[in-house]
This record gives sequence, structure tokens and C-alpha cells, in this order.
Amino acid sequence: MTGGAAGTASRYLRTTGQHATIEPDAFTDGGYVLSIGGAEQSHVNLSRPDEIFYEYLRRIGHLVDLAAPAGEPVKALHLGAGALTLARYIQATRPGSPQYAVELERELLDFVLRHLPLPEGTDLTTMIGDAREALGTLAAGLTFDVVILDIFSGPEAPAHIASSGFYREARDRLSPDGVLIVNVGDEPALTLVRSQVAAMREAMADVAAFGEAGMFDARYPGNVILAGTQGPWPESWTTELAARGPHPARVLSGVDLDPFSA
Repeated sequence: MTGGAAGTASRYLRTTGQHATIEPDAFTDGGYVLSIGGAEQSHVNLSRPDEIFYEYLRRIGHLVDLAAPAGEPVKALHLGAGALTLARYIQATRPGSPQYAVELERELLDFVLRHLPLPEGTDLTTMIGDAREALGTLAAGLTFDVVILDIFSGPEAPAHIASSGFYREARDRLSPDGVLIVNVGDEPALTLVRSQVAAMREAMADVAAFGEAGMFDARYPGNVILAGTQGPWPESWTTELAARGPHPARVLSGVDLDPFSA
């Protein structure tokens, strides 16, 4: 591991009382897996940061690709840092992009940055604290092309974040054409997905949902990506996202998303 340990490393996280580990991925050259409490949380490819292993993160990457002209820098705010997979992707595909990352676990952020170095030239400002509180501590007038929330991992989502009030605050940190992107990990009934579609619709002009096609049958757990825009959802994005995959992919917006609005 360039700039870090070559084998498995571990760190105790005081906030959650769990252990984080980073270990090489036996199936990906240059790949490493971050696990927390024994559960895989993130995958990083140090050799090819533009290649994203987890499907839901690849879908978020596609939305970032559409949010601004290809190759141009974007201002990105990551609420929930993990192993900074998306920050690495943005730097690899849009060099020089100014990025901010908020992480509740100080030990986790230190651990990741020490053992999984960021690509050379990455312009990343890190913040320790609660995602909603961090929005209020950012400099006045600082806005972003994309705000990415990736902290929901099941139906027990933090109530102060899983709300329309939080999404309004996040919207206020967006540039005029900025996009709010939310990863929702949920159980088969998709209770959290439905509540978050409803909450985002109260804050954003339009909302779309993007995921593996079978997820919308509400029969098994997984991830659905919600995207909030400040104008009508671009129908060209529906076609583009479905084509990019991972396959089979499905995008719901407008009346097609109504059944998933609690």
C-alpha cells in the first residue's frame, strides 16, 4: 500500500465502540476493503481510483458525472466520508476539484487517510462532526455542485437528518444547478426509501430514484440512490443513467416515483 501499511491494519473507533480494519482485496490489484464492526463498508482501488467497485457508489459516480460538464472541476460536499471512495473518484476524473468531507468518527478519518493515501493533488478539506451541524459551520456563501449524503444504513436513520428540514439546509448549500445525492440503504419494505422520497420532495423541486431494477419490487434489502434537483428532472439523465448501469438499472421520477412517496 503506497504511503501506508502493506497488510491488514485496524483501529478502535471510540464513538461507536467498534473496530475498523483495512485489508487488501484479494480479487483487485491495488484494491483495499474498509470494514467496520466486521461488515464491509468501503472499497478503494489505489491503483485506479476512477474505478469504483461497489455498485451503489458507481451509480452515485454517474450522477456526479452528469452534474457538470465532463472533466471540469466540481465543488463537492461529502456528508459521511467512509474510505473517501467518491472523493478519490472525483479527483481522478475531475482533477483540481475542491472537496469537503464530514465524518463523525475522528479516528476513522485519521485511520483512512493514514493507510489509504488520497491521489496526488487532491484538494480535500476534512471536518469532524455531525452532518447537519456541519452544514451550519461552513463558511457563509460556500455552495457546492454536488452534496452527497452517505450515512443511512437501515431503517434506524438519525431523525434529525432523515427529515425535510435537513434537506432544505442541504439545498441551501447547493449552487443554482447543484444536485443533492442521497444513498439510502434499506430493508425489503423500503420504508426509509419511501420516507426520504417524501422528505426530499418537500425540499427539492424534483426527485428521482436510481438503483438496481429489482430493488423497486421491495422484496430484498439493498441501496437506492435519490437525486434531488432544483428544477425539473432532466429526462435525458434517465436514459443516460439506465444505459450506464450497473445493469439491470432503473430510474424512477415524476408519477412513476409516486408509489414510493410515503
